[in-house]
Amino acid sequence: MTLRRFLLPIALLCAGTSLSAQTAPADPLAPTGRWTAYAAGSAQLPPMGWNSWNAFFTEIDEEKLMGSARRILDSGLAEKGYRYINIDDGWALKRRTSDDRLILRADKFPSALTGRNKGTPSFRPLTDRLHAMGFKAGIYSDLGRNTCSQAYSDGPTQLPEGTVAEREVGLYGHTDKDIRLFFSDWGFDAIKVDGCGIRAFADDAPRVRSGQFRALVPIIDQHSVTRSNVPAVKALFADINQSLARYNPDGDYMLSLCIWGSANVRSWGKDVGNISRTSDDISADWGRMLTNFDSAARRAFYAHPGSWNDPDMLFIGKGDFDADHLTEARSHFALWAMLNAPLLIGADLRSTPQPLIDIFGNADLIALNQDSAGNQAVMAFDADGFQILVKTLANGDKAVALFNRGLAPIDAVLTADHLKFRADRPVALANLWTGAKSDFTKEMKLRVAPRETVVFRAKGERVLADGLYLSEQPGMVNPAADGVVQPEPDPTIYRSIPNWRGTRGIGERPMYAGWGGAMADFTPYNQPLTIAGKTFTSGVGILANSRLEVRNAGFARFSAQVGVDDSALDGDQPVRFFLYGDGKPLASTPPLRRGQPAQAIAADVKGVKLLELVARADGVKGNAVPVSWGDAALLR
Repeated sequence: MTLRRFLLPIALLCAGTSLSAQTAPADPLAPTGRWTAYAAGSAQLPPMGWNSWNAFFTEIDEEKLMGSARRILDSGLAEKGYRYINIDDGWALKRRTSDDRLILRADKFPSALTGRNKGTPSFRPLTDRLHAMGFKAGIYSDLGRNTCSQAYSDGPTQLPEGTVAEREVGLYGHTDKDIRLFFSDWGFDAIKVDGCGIRAFADDAPRVRSGQFRALVPIIDQHSVTRSNVPAVKALFADINQSLARYNPDGDYMLSLCIWGSANVRSWGKDVGNISRTSDDISADWGRMLTNFDSAARRAFYAHPGSWNDPDMLFIGKGDFDADHLTEARSHFALWAMLNAPLLIGADLRSTPQPLIDIFGNADLIALNQDSAGNQAVMAFDADGFQILVKTLANGDKAVALFNRGLAPIDAVLTADHLKFRADRPVALANLWTGAKSDFTKEMKLRVAPRETVVFRAKGERVLADGLYLSEQPGMVNPAADGVVQPEPDPTIYRSIPNWRGTRGIGERPMYAGWGGAMADFTPYNQPLTIAGKTFTSGVGILANSRLEVRNAGFARFSAQVGVDDSALDGDQPVRFFLYGDGKPLASTPPLRRGQPAQAIAADVKGVKLLELVARADGVKGNAVPVSWGDAALLR
């Protein structure tokens, strides 16, 4: 690709975008003294609610939407936090070419023509009604001219109508006008932004060749980072964020990024939106759920209050997660709760059986998802067929989930070490599905049925009595620069058979979804944290040339044992470690190489609001130098 061909789409897409907002700092490892993960909008906790897509696809209408909203209200789910009612694809009739205004389907949303809206239909009566019920309302659009259903739907059901221009209902070329319409005029509170419009309408696409749609040069290739134009994609989202801020001066909005883990979004989604999809669409199949779960499960450092990993909506209510598969449905819900994923119901709640409503309404599991500390669960045990996930809660308790991925029962052992609790003190457990209480010292045996997820709330005495390891508080740690310069496919993600493709082609390849990024208690490539033969069971694994931002909630001291991890391929590369507090240097090490013993790095951080942990290595080629911040902790 020539330089001109590469830059031209960027220039076109960035029109009207502030260049300063897109310019990276000269040195990404230089301390800034500020938290850079996304803090705009209103998502201090993972969003909860309902979305129309899984139940109705494009065939959404007012009766279906309000029926589900009423069930959420009448069932008590609203009181438990389900507050978003989100309209997905299928609402748009056309874009009126006389003034570029989007026209909604008034035949499907009859309230749109009531009151003052008898000429041009408006969603305002519907959003006002939802607001009066205590809900927030969400709308759908796309980064391109056209939406995902226009690219992939097999039939015409509720697709935009009219001329080629009238059927261009996406944001491309209309971002500011559409965001104003959605939020200022129509009163929406959230928007999901898809990416098919910048992926599926190349000039050789069948629907473009037939004259059905105009071509738009793709800037996302879902299967290739190198074939994606990442700066151009980020520029489109920058435009959206500018408009969201302009038309929501109170900051009360939610932005959902839906580009399926592509365009290297694994590294920057947390800086751009409130929730960011980590994989392709989920479906009502156990294998597909595993794929989506895996795409987010090892990314705890990439989720924080304000910006969450999104493995897609809950598919409880159909297929492998219907009322005849309560074990699978409970696992699906429990895993999403542990991941701090958005809890967005995708069922037709008008006919959802009560046992599934009870799963959605499990207050103890909701409390894990909505815990104010904002810590996504981390892996304490990780095998192909069985995993143990642990998350630290705001009050000091731990949540632990034992997940049997397979088809045979597993005799599992839960240890105090998994929880970072003392092995010589009792650990109290409360089963969050059954309510049963139990306790153990050192370890406990239990049988986990096929596809079951057993979830406990645990109390015990911490191994680290006077503080927290950084791996216990991932919601307070942001990999502002994670050192990844050559994105690689992630071999740990389950490769399912998508129902929209079946066994056509060669099957799914490993996804680009975070391999090589910062990990809790493991190296970036899922190995133990080991420096010169000494293994650390707690800490942060990351690549050289990285900068971690750490919020300090009143702790007085930081300490860690640092060095080049034994798994580093380049044993000669020197790495220096630096610690900054509120942008000022606090401590550093001499150059360290693979095989040299870990070096202590520590400092008094009382009164410091933001720490920055930097591992700097000049001249590194590729991702060959994992480094370990062993036993990294904040102490009282």
